[in-house]
Amino acid sequence: MQNRRVVLAVAAVAFVAAIIGVYVVVNPSDRGPTRTASGQAVRTIEVGALPVTCNLTGPIACMTMQNNASMAGMMSGPGADTMSIRDSLGPIVAHFTRYSGWPEIKEALISGHLDAAYLLAPLAMDLADKGLPIRVVALGHRSGAVIMVPKNSTARNLGDLRGKRIAIPSRFAVDNLYVHRLMRQYGVTESQVTLIEMAPPDMPAAMGAGAVDAYATGEPWGAKAERDGTGRVLHWTRQDWPDYICCVLAVRVDHIATTRPMIQYLVDNVMSAGVWLDRDSVNRVLAANVASRPQYFNTDSTLIRYVLEHPRDRVTYGDLRLIRSQLDSLMELGRFTGIINHPIPYETYTDESFIRHHHNITVNLDSARHNE
Repeated sequence: MQNRRVVLAVAAVAFVAAIIGVYVVVNPSDRGPTRTASGQAVRTIEVGALPVTCNLTGPIACMTMQNNASMAGMMSGPGADTMSIRDSLGPIVAHFTRYSGWPEIKEALISGHLDAAYLLAPLAMDLADKGLPIRVVALGHRSGAVIMVPKNSTARNLGDLRGKRIAIPSRFAVDNLYVHRLMRQYGVTESQVTLIEMAPPDMPAAMGAGAVDAYATGEPWGAKAERDGTGRVLHWTRQDWPDYICCVLAVRVDHIATTRPMIQYLVDNVMSAGVWLDRDSVNRVLAANVASRPQYFNTDSTLIRYVLEHPRDRVTYGDLRLIRSQLDSLMELGRFTGIINHPIPYETYTDESFIRHHHNITVNLDSARHNE
């Protein structure tokens, strides 16, 4: 769009990685067992995610599958960060890998180092439209984004941020679309604000130092400033955008074609984890403890718990269905903002079949209960 003033604050290494296709794995931990106790070869699917509460269903599904596999005596050897099932293809594990940024996870998916990943919805649309063989099979969460200002700020809404610097995670981030949605609502033009691309973990400190005047982000980086007493929430998606969609679970088409039962089981566990998370506050406390572990998010459990409890609907997970009208609206907002340059048909980037055939699976975090 004309008069766009976006100041790039992306680290040089991330930029180079995005250009040359290098991907960065934050925790290249043990890949888990290669054979079952009975000696059968184990097939592995690689699942990638960022350590943000948008993707919290990943660790919960992961732990459940690990525990169910252990109970069935299917695995031998180390595998604390694996998901396992048995289907017509034999034993299968899905290995959870934590990434540090969207460029890295995108390139890992493009290069084939990942088979499935939690992605920004507009990014998944764009990649599928450009020919990358992926499909979105479920949502990752609902709500969960905020616009933060300093605690002593007099701003009442985004209209009061004219002339200010607002940090956004990336132009493809739905947080950016959220800012533009509010700009349109309050009559703020592109020339009246400066948007700065910045890694969300850096945002609280940048605002505290006066480098930016506000920031839009997913959790837990809004909650961090709020909990630390340096920032307050100016806008919540839970109030402004009830059907907000950000992260989605995408899988490579080749795995849909060749290992459909395994993908179905993965979706079953992710959706069941979402229902479980929204069912009981006790579940959310346990989820924070699991997700904080080094093999998953490696994040302060009390910060994750703060996100999940203040307030309880700050992020929700109970409805991870793909709804065409909502994704079409998101795509059109992407066109308005300029990150998508033409209509992308819903069928280009989605596969609803796994949602239609979803079966509930009981979340099993027994080992977490015993160890916490």
